[in-house]
Order: sequence, then structure tokens, then C-alpha cells
Amino acid sequence: MDLTTRIHRVELGNLKQIIDICDDLSLNYFLIGGSLLGAIRHKGFIPWDDDMDIGMTRNDYEQFAKYAPARLRDSHYFLQTAYSDHNYGFSYMKLLDRYTYIEEKNNANNARKGVFIDIFPFDRIPDDPASRRNQITRFKLLDSRIILKAGYGLIETPLRRLKPDLDPDQIESITDLKQERDQVMRQYNAEPFLNLKNLASQYAYDKEILTVAESTALTTVPFESLSVKVPVDYDAILTRLYGDYMTLPPEHQRTEKHISKLIMDNQVFQ
Repeated sequence: MDLTTRIHRVELGNLKQIIDICDDLSLNYFLIGGSLLGAIRHKGFIPWDDDMDIGMTRNDYEQFAKYAPARLRDSHYFLQTAYSDHNYGFSYMKLLDRYTYIEEKNNANNARKGVFIDIFPFDRIPDDPASRRNQITRFKLLDSRIILKAGYGLIETPLRRLKPDLDPDQIESITDLKQERDQVMRQYNAEPFLNLKNLASQYAYDKEILTVAESTALTTVPFESLSVKVPVDYDAILTRLYGDYMTLPPEHQRTEKHISKLIMDNQVFQ
């Protein structure tokens, strides 16, 4: 069994936890990005992809962040947020399997590690292009400051490893920045705008914008051994992201993107 297949097996366990909690709390989630593509094109994981992405509208996202930790307390899962892990710098949360340990490519940091699923909030964005530019610029500036202060780096070096843990003053400073970043992300949610965006998206700005209708009209499709929620308008969403999304990429592009080492069951897999 290769590294990616082992990661997929663990991620399915993470995904079932998320689905069960959402069902229990009457919350919605939907697959996004490559996970949505995998569900539609492969009825599961893209064979060479090693991560998984889920979206939630902001209200469902906040409810999940609030109530999921209690439901995970006696499990081997950890909900990693900007506030549950002081060393974690990103603006979205991850569900980690604590029975595993991973090393990621180009992402050296002191945050907790484990096979994960990313959970992204979708927030309302304004119609005015200038207001959109202002918001995303402020978000990216705060995001970069947080990542820098939290000690993230592209590679693990002896100097980075020897850097002391964050002291209380540093934690307080970073927490203030994280709260300011959250305010920027949520600033238009009380407005009647009809478009939502994953502000932390890896794609170009216009690629991962959903209408309110696209984010709330959901259907169920097979995903490996599970059934998962996806937007009814998945064709329009995937076409915006990838163009002719049913055509496989060239073989040289079929490589895992994130995880370089997995430790589980007292074994190392690379």
C-alpha cells in the first residue's frame, strides 16, 4: 500500500467524523476544490491527491467550531483552529487524526501534526470590485503577519528548530492579529450580498466564489464508502475552477501535493 492510499484511509475516518457531527448538529458542509472534483470524476479521492477540502457557510462553520470539540473529547481526533493551537497560523480549521503524525512539503511549523481535512469558511463578499480588493488585501496582509510571527517556514532548519516556544506576550499579540483577521473575513456577513468566497482559497480570486444558492442547494453523491454533500450546481463550480474537469491531467502532473512523511502504527511511510 503506497503513502497516498494510507493517507486516504485515514482521511475517510476524519470525513466520517465531520459528517456525523454535522448530522448531529443539523449543519451543512459541502466538498470543494479537488475533493469535489474527486467526488464527481472518481466517486472518491483523486488517486494522486493527498489532501481533502470541505466548505461551510460562516454560520455553520462557527457552530461546528463551537460544538465539535465536546463531541471529539473522547476520540483520537483534534479540531485545530487558530485558537485551539497557538502555533497554528491559518484562518481555517483542520480535523486531525491524533494517532498519526505527518510532515508536509514546504510547510515547517510548530503546530500540531496529523493526517487532516481542511474546513474552510465561506463569507459574504461585496459586489464592488474596489471593496473586494480592499478586503482581500487586508486579509492577506494579516495572514502573512500571523504566519511570520508563528514561525512558519518553507523548510525545517536547525535554526528554526531551536527557536523557543511562543511566550505569553507573543501568543497575545498573535491572537489579536487572528481576531482582526476574523473580523476582516466576516465584515460583510450582515449585508444582503449574494456571493460568498473562501478568502483563504489557493485559487485565483474569482475562481472560488459561490452564490448563496450554490452554497445552500446541496445533493448527496458517493465518495468511496461514504455518501457526501456537494452543491447541486457542481458542474458550474468545477467548470469555473478547472475548465474541462472530466479530462485527466497529463501523467507528470499526477503527484501528491502536501504530505512527504506519514508516521502511524509505529511505522514511517514516505
